[in-house]
Amino acid sequence: MDNVLPYSLFTEHDIYLFREGSHYKLYEKFGAHSVTVNGVEGVYFSVWAPHAKQVSVIGDFNQWHSETHVLFPRWDESGIWEGFISGLKWGDVYKYGIRTNKDVLLEKGDPFALSWEQNLQAGSLVSTTWFEWNDGDWMSGRAKKNSLQAPMAVYEMHLASWMRGTDDPTKFFSYREIAERLVPYIKEMGFTHVEFMPVMEYPYDPSWGYQITGFFAATSRFGSPQDLMFLINELHRNDIGVLLDWVPSHFPGDANGLHFFDGTFLYEHEDPRKGFHPDWKSYIFNYGRPEVKSFLISNAMFWLDRYHADGLRVDAVTSMLHLDYSRNEGEWEPNIYGGNVNLEAKKFLQDFNVAVYKEFPDIITIAEESSDFPLLTKPVYDGGIGFGMKWMMGWMHDTLKYFKTDPQARKLEHNKLTFGSMYVFNENYMMPLSHDEVVHGKASLIYKMPGDEWQKFANLRALYAYMYTHPGAKLLFMGNEFAQTHEWDFTKSLDWHLLEYPVHAGMKKFVKDLNHLYRKETGLYENNFSPDGFEWVEANDDNNSVFIYLRKGKQADDVLMVVLNLTPRVFDYKIGVNEGTNWDVILNSDEEKYAGSGVEAEIVDEEDDEWMYRPNAIVLKLPPLAAVVLKQKRAPNKVIRKTVAKEKSARPKTASKSADKTKPV
Repeated sequence: MDNVLPYSLFTEHDIYLFREGSHYKLYEKFGAHSVTVNGVEGVYFSVWAPHAKQVSVIGDFNQWHSETHVLFPRWDESGIWEGFISGLKWGDVYKYGIRTNKDVLLEKGDPFALSWEQNLQAGSLVSTTWFEWNDGDWMSGRAKKNSLQAPMAVYEMHLASWMRGTDDPTKFFSYREIAERLVPYIKEMGFTHVEFMPVMEYPYDPSWGYQITGFFAATSRFGSPQDLMFLINELHRNDIGVLLDWVPSHFPGDANGLHFFDGTFLYEHEDPRKGFHPDWKSYIFNYGRPEVKSFLISNAMFWLDRYHADGLRVDAVTSMLHLDYSRNEGEWEPNIYGGNVNLEAKKFLQDFNVAVYKEFPDIITIAEESSDFPLLTKPVYDGGIGFGMKWMMGWMHDTLKYFKTDPQARKLEHNKLTFGSMYVFNENYMMPLSHDEVVHGKASLIYKMPGDEWQKFANLRALYAYMYTHPGAKLLFMGNEFAQTHEWDFTKSLDWHLLEYPVHAGMKKFVKDLNHLYRKETGLYENNFSPDGFEWVEANDDNNSVFIYLRKGKQADDVLMVVLNLTPRVFDYKIGVNEGTNWDVILNSDEEKYAGSGVEAEIVDEEDDEWMYRPNAIVLKLPPLAAVVLKQKRAPNKVIRKTVAKEKSARPKTASKSADKTKPV
């Protein structure tokens, strides 16, 4: 015991809050902290293991002997073991030797460790999150960037497979090497935010980071905590927000992780009906345990505080909220009211949102939630869960089902694109085309599209235009911006060589122009979450597979019209407009610069006939399988001519030519 000195960072108030479940900055107390005691430098350790018989610190410094550096149990029955060990420094490897009441010695990583090793042993490292930030301009102004009245176009990415070295395809780029390449790319493409799939430490690459062992550690695959901070800092300095995937839903059963931490079911439910996830073979947090709630909310605070994250996308919320998620009858236990809602998880998520928004009011929390759970993005004081946004999974499924359908049969699926408008303003929605849609045999987005090469690319451009002009924030998974042909493979870099082909380069340019249009035109985002920002002009023309709607900003004359022609025909189409307005085409997805067929979207006539319940009309030439965006302008003393719209031939010869310009990869 002489090798460990009594020392504590905890106050009585800390212990009270921890045991009550409302201490949200536990990372300032738990873990390994460099301190000086009586003029001697060393490290203070503390860990929660209330059912342990003995807890020691083991590592290279004591040849991994569990009896050399035994920690002191606190007198207050909090279950915390702590103590000071002199001579240790940053970079030293350690674990906790936890002797259970059954006299079994467990070797556990530190739940609050700031770094972990990358090997089978996977020990924790004495580390620090000290960093000299210089992103003050971004941080002071990010409230506007994260506002619901601001454009949000998110680039979702997996750091290990976004880009790798050309000399060694198996080599990861470091956080700093990624920064060198990612920052100019995001600036060029016009995305407002990036979203990193989990950067917390995880042992198993095929989990993509969603099975975490080191909840407070930036994965050392790509460098140190400071290297990740450098990446985030550089993004901020270039006016790019950073969202992090956060996984409070489950954790793996690795021997050195949270599972059975002190010889008991400490962080997880003991009852497998609540504590074991049948799909992922992982363990579910006990949200009703106050100390576990403090751990999780402290973890959220940590990434917002120490890493300057601008928001958290909370993974697998549906599985958290539903006791019967992925379970058959008899495999789950109803709540006290006989329902299937996990009341403890619901309360945890409410407390989480209240806590993080109180501390960081300028961040955003986003729920990945696929059910119709009510009031997810409504304030907690109104009975809601308190998220800032929710992924619109129903929109994603309906949209992909529609676009997968052959154009000749789309009239039978017409309502798949109109149904979303019935509920789009019930929550604050984000439109996701995420990693989940391009794995496990689902095919890449480009290969979900029907038809030959020309039709596939035309369809995908139209889909993206529909997404960017639909109410709600946007999210696009990496590689989709240039129509990656293979399914996403987490073991390899994206197929950047595809940009040598005009169809892929054209897709990239189209997404770039969409992003910049979205950020420029206030009508596309100011009323993203209000019915005032959207109006159908034509929602029922299933025979022609034509959709027409308006997007509106806060100013009365800030109006855009979106026209989708989702068949491979070129024809003139009569559209009702308000009197005294004229329209300019500002985007045409069929332009040759996007590898389209080059059919010009032009207003070929104007009429004074009442049409579509509007006093006047325009006749617009519709390119094939294309989206056209027009901007309204006021035009006094306008001359109106009366004409008749005529349908023209189907797919133009120019489209056929364009399809032959390149060969599929």
